[in-house]
Amino acid sequence: MLVSKEFSFDAAHNLINYQGKCEKLHGHRWKVRVTIKAPVNKNGIAYDFIQLERMAKKRAISKLDHSYLNDLLPQPSTENITLWIWEKLKDLPLYEIKVWESPTSSVTYRGGDFKKTV
Repeated sequence: MLVSKEFSFDAAHNLINYQGKCEKLHGHRWKVRVTIKAPVNKNGIAYDFIQLERMAKKRAISKLDHSYLNDLLPQPSTENITLWIWEKLKDLPLYEIKVWESPTSSVTYRGGDFKKTV
């Protein structure tokens, strides 16, 4: 069973070695979806939403909210933010992390090989 919880946070960043408007300091209302994969237990529950929310907020979302993302990541692209969140939650049975920087632009990561830049 796939269980998802969505979050939002507000943060500012600027992209390094990037030519375009995103090289300048700007902010977003980011949206994050954390999806885990777990079997349904005898009580009919795959994973407790409250537990998932607490862990995601404590380990990742609270650190990102109202921050200057360049202080956390050398290159705070949406791709690197997605990988950073995955790393913070990697002991959970993660299936997917999806991060939107706008209503029409997002990055999805499902684990596996990648060239790590975070």
